[in-house]
Amino acid sequence: MPEATAATILVVEDDSIVRMLIVDVLEELEYTVLEAANGLEALAILESDAVIDLMMTDQGLPDTPGTELAVKARKLRSDLRVLFASGYAENIQVAADMHIIGKPFSIDQLRDKVKAVLAQR
Repeated sequence: MPEATAATILVVEDDSIVRMLIVDVLEELEYTVLEAANGLEALAILESDAVIDLMMTDQGLPDTPGTELAVKARKLRSDLRVLFASGYAENIQVAADMHIIGKPFSIDQLRDKVKAVLAQR
């Protein structure tokens, strides 16, 4: 049975099928989920007054690399937690307080990684 949580996660993924699967899993875990198909959509959400506890972003977005999006996101929300999802996780250089999960990942791996990232302050 899922654990109740009040966390809101912004999922930024250009592949609509992958995004749908991630969103479904996170909603099943009772997170509130916001979706963006690219960096521009993500920035519009980040500029709004929406509460966001974690941004999970693909590194390979068509308009903005995920690492560049994270830098822009942190300028808007300095305490935003960031989790990168990438099939090339070993090649990404990220800030020490940002996290990476390699694609493909299992539902259990996603659940555990999201919980761990949200638990950090």
